[in-house]
Amino acid sequence: MSLLSAVLLGLVQAATEFLPVSSTAHLLVFGELLGNDLGDDRFRAFTTIIQSGTTLAVLVYFRREIASLLAAGLRSIARGRPLETPESRLGWFIVLGTVPAAVLGKLFERRIEALGNWVIASSLVVLGLVLLVAERVARHERHVEDVGPWDALLIGCGQALALVPGSSRSGTTITTGMLLGLTREAAARFSFLLSVPIILGAGAYKLVKTVPVLRGEPAWATATLVGTAVSAVGGFFVIGWLLGWLRTRTTYVFVAWRIAAGVLIAALILKGVLPSSEAAPPAPAAAGARAP
Repeated sequence: MSLLSAVLLGLVQAATEFLPVSSTAHLLVFGELLGNDLGDDRFRAFTTIIQSGTTLAVLVYFRREIASLLAAGLRSIARGRPLETPESRLGWFIVLGTVPAAVLGKLFERRIEALGNWVIASSLVVLGLVLLVAERVARHERHVEDVGPWDALLIGCGQALALVPGSSRSGTTITTGMLLGLTREAAARFSFLLSVPIILGAGAYKLVKTVPVLRGEPAWATATLVGTAVSAVGGFFVIGWLLGWLRTRTTYVFVAWRIAAGVLIAALILKGVLPSSEAAPPAPAAAGARAP
């Protein structure tokens, strides 16, 4: 892993983590095209750890909203009235929306690891078409403060669907929010806030599993730090850009992006440039050395 590759992949992570186009798909494809072995534990550790950069970007960008939600949640617990204010309700609805992805992610972690590039290509195209339908039929009338418990749970189920590679966490949650009548910006904003608990929990879990892989690998460790820093800075600006874009524009460009990317990946598989599937994951006894 050269530093130039690390910078390029950090930019890919920053650009695609928040856009509804699947960062996992782009990281794996670009990583393969840059000459990395997708089965190499060091590369998997790299792709896992640089995601913490975009996690940091979310925390910094939404720091005021997150602080407000935490404070409101704690006050609601102290008073025994968890739904007394709009902020406390939103905070608890975010917790509710986190449950599906947390449960299903743990139950199906190893099966998800074994899914290959055909799944990525299919997910990009199929869920791109679902986003197209959402764009055409959505009312775009409701805002974040209008989110209720069923909305949060359904958007949380959309977040769980993103466990499938190529789906895109932001893509599935924004699409679900739009189908529930949220404006594009409100769907994106709630999507980002909903991501905080799951990316913090999953991120910490993955870091514990993957950081040991880079011990004794100074070149990979340096590349990982560079990629993480690039993804953090780039991700911060991408969040602001996307919210501004969705305030006045449609998601059609992302629909086209997803379909084109899915078709391209399928073509690369057929030509033998990309493998059709990944190697089977290791036995449970060796799982500590693999990134989830």
